[in-house]
Amino acid sequence: MDLTGIRHSPYWLEQVGPAPDTSGPLPAKVDVLVVGAGYTGLNAAIMTARGGRSTLVVDAEDPGFGCSTRNGGQVSTSVKPSLQALSAKFGAHKARAIRDEGAQALDWIGDFVASEGLDCDFRRSGRFHAAHTPGHYEALVRDAELMRRREGIESFAVPRHDQRSELGTDSYFGGVVFPRHCALQPAKYHRELLRLAIAAGTQVVGHCTVSDIERTGAGFAVKTANGTVLARDVIVATNGYSGKLVPWLARRVIPIGSYIIVTEDLPEQLVDDLFPTDRVVGDTCKVIYYYRATPDRRRVSFGGRVSAGEIDPHISTPRLYQAMCRIFPELREYRVSHAWNGMVAYSFDELPHIGIHDGVHYALGYCGSGVSMAGYLGMRLGQKVLGLSEGRTAFDDLRHPTRPFYTGKPWFLPAAVAWYRCRDQVQHHWAQRMK
Repeated sequence: MDLTGIRHSPYWLEQVGPAPDTSGPLPAKVDVLVVGAGYTGLNAAIMTARGGRSTLVVDAEDPGFGCSTRNGGQVSTSVKPSLQALSAKFGAHKARAIRDEGAQALDWIGDFVASEGLDCDFRRSGRFHAAHTPGHYEALVRDAELMRRREGIESFAVPRHDQRSELGTDSYFGGVVFPRHCALQPAKYHRELLRLAIAAGTQVVGHCTVSDIERTGAGFAVKTANGTVLARDVIVATNGYSGKLVPWLARRVIPIGSYIIVTEDLPEQLVDDLFPTDRVVGDTCKVIYYYRATPDRRRVSFGGRVSAGEIDPHISTPRLYQAMCRIFPELREYRVSHAWNGMVAYSFDELPHIGIHDGVHYALGYCGSGVSMAGYLGMRLGQKVLGLSEGRTAFDDLRHPTRPFYTGKPWFLPAAVAWYRCRDQVQHHWAQRMK
């Protein structure tokens, strides 16, 4: 494919106006200092500022530089392990509480967007979970039935012969629709959170890297590129961009590159044919693909974790394009206008985590499904700092695992991504031959 002219910046940012000015001097002292101006950090700040605490949010880049403006805009329950898997590990009661947090996060974001009047193209579009082999379809249907009976999660199966009623492709073997899953425009949502935080009295400062968080008698001394700030409470909300600021956290999350391409403008009828129900889509590949029509239904946004290089869009863009055109051959006639990447953070147990380490509050590890959970746990962090009992979650007392010799650099990812990508391709190839 021709890579010339492709813009390596999020398409979503072109649909929002100029950001508010986030420069300016730092205060000498605040009640709450939040590191990271994404969904988690801003929701925490909204809560603490509205609760009467002087609040400062700092970010090493422009606010929202990370996955808060780079994600695909798909909104789910965000808890990956099944009720059965969690029950085997934690017992039935705890497992149900963990799964319920995911359902609460999904409900919360819809209620929050509505109650605050956020302009972010939010809609309950539903999600089509597509099966890339017949065996995966059977497993999806079984799992969906279990979730309906045990958890009350609404869904319905779509067999392969009815698939085009949901998605304009013959590449899959049916799937399951989750009608309560949602979609939004990521950059618009972030910009609205930034507006709410500033309106509540939060000071937000971009391009202000934090180099150290030091305990003091009265709280913390936070050293930044713009000076040191004393804070009673500190929240770290950096997820896939955590780096080495808190080594204990770095050992517990795996930063993984995720990549998105967006097509040029498409004919209206083509978009209607490919996405007749306007749902967001994910599939059962281990190296997952996730995609949708853009909110204006003029383009296709197509994402996945396809690159062993982890940071190079020149590697990921052709791979994503080939995968997109395999699913939708009609798109070979059209160019890619935008391609970018972002970093998500996986935990070793595939669960989000929230807690306190050495007095520092944190929430992270959304495992690539954090649009609802990041904001929800940010809100809960704010409640915790305010001392509110509502801040308690089922994640609070979970052990936050790591692995021996892991320090935050995922040296094993290139081999793992290559292996799983190859396995997905082999499975799909044989499934297609058996049609």
